[in-house]
Amino acid sequence: MEDETDWRLASDWYSPTRLHDSPVKYDFPGDRFIPNRSLMDFDQAHGSLTNTTVVRPTHTKSSIEYRKSLSNLTLNAEGRPFQMLVFRGSPKSSRKLNLMIDETRCSNNETLTCRPLRRFPKGEARILDAPRISHDYYLNVIDWGKTNLLAAALDRKLYLWNANTCKVELVSEASEGDYLASVNWSENGEVVAAGYSCSKIHLYDAESLHLVRLLEGHRGRVGSIAWNGHTLTCGSSSGAIINHDVRVRNSQVCLVKVHKGEVSGLKWSAAGSMLASGANDTRVYLWDAGKMSANHHVYRFDHHCAAVKALAWCPYDYNVLASGGGLDDGNIKLWNTQKGTCISSTETKSQICGLQWNRHHKELLSGHGYGYECQNQLCLWKYPSMSRIGESANASSRVLHLTQSPDGLTVASAGEDEALRFWNVFGPAPPGNSRMSYLESLLSLKTSAIR
Repeated sequence: MEDETDWRLASDWYSPTRLHDSPVKYDFPGDRFIPNRSLMDFDQAHGSLTNTTVVRPTHTKSSIEYRKSLSNLTLNAEGRPFQMLVFRGSPKSSRKLNLMIDETRCSNNETLTCRPLRRFPKGEARILDAPRISHDYYLNVIDWGKTNLLAAALDRKLYLWNANTCKVELVSEASEGDYLASVNWSENGEVVAAGYSCSKIHLYDAESLHLVRLLEGHRGRVGSIAWNGHTLTCGSSSGAIINHDVRVRNSQVCLVKVHKGEVSGLKWSAAGSMLASGANDTRVYLWDAGKMSANHHVYRFDHHCAAVKALAWCPYDYNVLASGGGLDDGNIKLWNTQKGTCISSTETKSQICGLQWNRHHKELLSGHGYGYECQNQLCLWKYPSMSRIGESANASSRVLHLTQSPDGLTVASAGEDEALRFWNVFGPAPPGNSRMSYLESLLSLKTSAIR
């Protein structure tokens, strides 16, 4: 009986879960998972580690015969290389796995073929003369509306250029000593707003070209305008921002004045819930649409070192805002407007005059003025890495103004060379792009006379 008990104990010496008798009767000194130091022979272990003698394996007669037998097993019955101890799943699961691998390879090949390498176009698609267009960095004098009409302010005259018919119409002409400082289309493309140096804002009907409304309230030139539904937001050289409700007689809804310099950039978010404002005081403010009347901003960004004119909301990350600084700054900054933090900062070493997001590909276009690295160029950046994809050829004058077509494929630029240049930089649109509506496809410049 004692011999049988000893045999059971020796066989289960490292298996504490198998106790044939009461666990109180035996004291197990070790475990196969948790070693016991009392079972270790430290002298033998030290000798094995420090011994430099190489022990050569002795080849017995049986091992030599076994190796000869393995060398003869080169091919199996099917003529394939013989392998031992190969895991083979069931035929059903292996076929399913091979099918999944083939489908993955096909999808990768389709992705590579459908996404060609993005490049900046070699040249402009079209150039139009724009005599006496403003050379002022702080003004915003071109805007492309939803009905494919481009509004351009040339000194005292406001023109509309039809991208479908290439027809140009004169809308209005300011009095002597006055000039246009900003233009912006309403969201439906039916009304164009024009800000003047005399601090007034005119609203013109796009079809009849008649003046339909006159707005006042500023004490300086109105250099920036942005629509948000029926609300028209205007910024002036006095640093004031005024919201007008164009539906009512007493249009002024609220007035805020926190900027210490001229307001040069205004942009509403896509949802219309938040406004971004930039000015000559190097600051960017974020405003909640429902709390602007309380003169209380959501965030204030002081990271730029020069005037901020270029502002653009990301069309696919709705909480991301891009801003660009002037000559002494030259940085493109991406902001998380939900947390109020800076996501990234990209140094261009040049004055940033405009920013436009690509709605079809994750890209950002910047227009530059004075500087070094990107001077007088258009630069295309990959989002979110902000690696440069390409740039336009070096020009002799600044790129001061940017706007894009309603289909999001073409960008128009204007500068000190007094020319409007059209770039097919954002196309072609990927197949099956759900972002383009039926109206936008009809307005595509692929079939218009601009090409």
